[in-house]
Amino acid sequence: MNSADTEADRGHQKEAGMAEQDEILVVSPGDRTPGPSTPGMERQQAVATDGMWSGTARTEAGMASGWHHHGEYETTIYVLTGALLMEFGPGGSSTVAAGPGDFVYVPKGAVHRESNPSAEPADIVVVRAGRGESTINVDGPP
Repeated sequence: MNSADTEADRGHQKEAGMAEQDEILVVSPGDRTPGPSTPGMERQQAVATDGMWSGTARTEAGMASGWHHHGEYETTIYVLTGALLMEFGPGGSSTVAAGPGDFVYVPKGAVHRESNPSAEPADIVVVRAGRGESTINVDGPP
């Protein structure tokens, strides 16, 4: 885009999550809306359709999210800043660690929680494909 472009030229601006099948949509940071809530994380929704959810999430330094899963959604996470430590499996006994530039795949129904052991906020980009409720908070892992 050159400096002569106006905001209107960037694409249709609509309320986040209101994507039409035949439209290309730009969702700027100020257009995102609060996403599904899990204690310890702040999610922002960019786009949601019948089969996909996308947005961002932030976990502050030293914080851990509550236990949750994403129902029938498969999830891909891209880590922008900070560190991501994900606990999952029986009793939360398995972990994976990721940092800036890493992708993390979370299968359907995998109960997990995320923490940020770094000294800076962890910012991630999240894309989910599936149907139904995108975030289900639970008491703990199986």
